Amino acid sequence: MRVAAIAFLVAVAALGLALSAHARPASDVRVTVFGDSAATAIAYDPDAKRILGHGIDLKLEMAACRRVGDLSCPYDGARPPNVIDRATELGRALGPVVVVLVGYNDYESRYAENIDAAMQTFRKAGVERVLWATLRAERQSYVTMNEAIVAASRRYPELTVLDWNGLAKGHDDWVQPDGIHLTAQGAQALAKMVNETLVELDVAPKPAPAKLRTPLRIASIALPLGHRGRAYLGALRATGGAGAYRWARVGGAIAPGLRLATNGMLTGVPTQIGTFTLRTRVVDRAGAARTRVFRLRIV
Repeated sequence: MRVAAIAFLVAVAALGLALSAHARPASDVRVTVFGDSAATAIAYDPDAKRILGHGIDLKLEMAACRRVGDLSCPYDGARPPNVIDRATELGRALGPVVVVLVGYNDYESRYAENIDAAMQTFRKAGVERVLWATLRAERQSYVTMNEAIVAASRRYPELTVLDWNGLAKGHDDWVQPDGIHLTAQGAQALAKMVNETLVELDVAPKPAPAKLRTPLRIASIALPLGHRGRAYLGALRATGGAGAYRWARVGGAIAPGLRLATNGMLTGVPTQIGTFTLRTRVVDRAGAARTRVFRLRIV
């Protein structure tokens, strides 16, 4: 009986390990993202980083002036390792998935062969999938380089093209005046495109549906009566929107001695009797804004 019991426990433990391995969360999947200065905004924008890293083990390899295979250009007195050299250093630590957001510093004439060399390096490291983003075609050379990316996808079945050039068309707010480097909105858009592709490839889990957000509105209707020479406290309130409200006076007059703080608190000691008309605006974290006029009576 004792032997049978031990055998049973061993079988249960083995089954538990098997189920645990089968149910391994997608966050265990390492995804290494190579970027040059055009994509570094992803590393600095918390929302973009959160979007890109959803459900994966994200490793960001961002460096200004990075090239794919040629010697990287100098930045701040140093040259970052190119994609091939850095990938060789990392080896198996790259993980099964690599994303390449590099090319704006590369030479048009050598880009195609550097793609081939990079793909061979990834294969040696055991990489199973490569996502390669097209360049925002602000120059004719970038058009040619985008064609090289698409051509490579026909030679390498593990290569998926991310058409950033097509997605970013008409979205001038996604890029800085040079048409290449990303704004915060552009970083989030690029991160979303990468994450959605990872979801389609079953690398990352599908994000939970976003909660419906109620519209931003000003909840305060009126300000309390104030008395000259006495401490005053009034609070403006907003609801809905994306939170992190910031208030400001955008018109009218405020009673002398009072001030409106960005958190909506109206405080101070009024020094003048009268009725004051105050135009206020509240802005939430997403940039939505509402305005309202308040009348403040001091007696």
